[in-house]
Amino acid sequence: MANKDYYNILGVKKDAKADEIKKAYRRLARKYHPDVNPNDKAAEEKFKEVQEAYDILSDEKKRKVFDRFGYYSDNLDPDSPFGAGASSAGRGGGTGGFDFSGFNFEQGGSGSSTSSFRDIFSDLFGGGTKREPEPPRPMPKKGRDIEIPLALSFEESFNGLTTNITVNRSEQCSRCQGAGDTGGPVVVCPTCKGTGQVLKSGGRLQFSQTCADCEGTGRRRQPCSQCNGKGTTPKTEQVKIRIPAGVDTGSRVRIPKKGHGGRLGAEPGDLFIITNVGKHPHFTRKGDNIYVTIPITVPEAALGTKIEVPTVEGKAQLKIPPGTESGQKFRLRERGFPSLRNPTLRGDQFIEVQVKLPRVISEETKQILRQFEKANPENPRRTMGLE
Repeated sequence: MANKDYYNILGVKKDAKADEIKKAYRRLARKYHPDVNPNDKAAEEKFKEVQEAYDILSDEKKRKVFDRFGYYSDNLDPDSPFGAGASSAGRGGGTGGFDFSGFNFEQGGSGSSTSSFRDIFSDLFGGGTKREPEPPRPMPKKGRDIEIPLALSFEESFNGLTTNITVNRSEQCSRCQGAGDTGGPVVVCPTCKGTGQVLKSGGRLQFSQTCADCEGTGRRRQPCSQCNGKGTTPKTEQVKIRIPAGVDTGSRVRIPKKGHGGRLGAEPGDLFIITNVGKHPHFTRKGDNIYVTIPITVPEAALGTKIEVPTVEGKAQLKIPPGTESGQKFRLRERGFPSLRNPTLRGDQFIEVQVKLPRVISEETKQILRQFEKANPENPRRTMGLE
């Protein structure tokens, strides 16, 4: 199998600086990432190839080996006089009389049927020591959502509201593009001190969980100095929000992409406003309907009349028919709250009347009531069998 040209895979020149290599890798990784290309085997293989190329060219020692021999092996030392004699597919031929072109670095070659050339080379020069595992590469990750409570008056929930609020959020780090590192050397994870676990408290209990910064490996690349390895940096922002008419206590209003920033080009989270509507001194809300209690006098109830009643939008006229009893309800159509599901629809307002007895403040008033009782004899308890 032909040796891979990692520079060609990343689309950079052989004298490219580390920043150019990093920039090319991130561009290609986003383009071919499996999350962006689901069920695309070709893109998946290309992503693996790009990852492999970056792993070699971002490491100074590995890149030096590749530049000298045209391929990379863990056991090649570019500074060794023996290494210089190895055959290079990119340079053709060797020096010092050594020609290892007949050997296969990945499988048993012409010199052995039971072990690979890598094993032989490791035995000769002590390269059989197990390598430390590479820390996991960060993956694109959508930002977390933010929830903010907002107190509203009864009228604001009825009419809706547009206002600005201060949001403490985060955005993708401009230096590392959300990776959390800039491709530097592997170090002990500063978050978990190399244990791979972090302690969390839940009330009086303490428990350990996998460190999110190193994914439990205990090692990671040198964290980005700008974001301290988090991949995001804090930001305080004034966000314009629109609260629709008809919200109630517990309503969730979504403002897209105003949550915490994503990583490696992933979308930010969303901002959710959780509304808490205050009470009104006269009105009560049930669903989209509004309820209110209105007092009327005995003559108004007995003779009928027209009265003014309050609504959230102002005053309205209500006809009280003769003989109205206390507790009777009347409806004003479409004077309730707008529907959140369908703003063209509205609830109703229900008015319950309470007949208020007059204050007897003079003998003349008492005499009038006695005359009324004599002229209109009635026993409202008769239906209950009472005298």
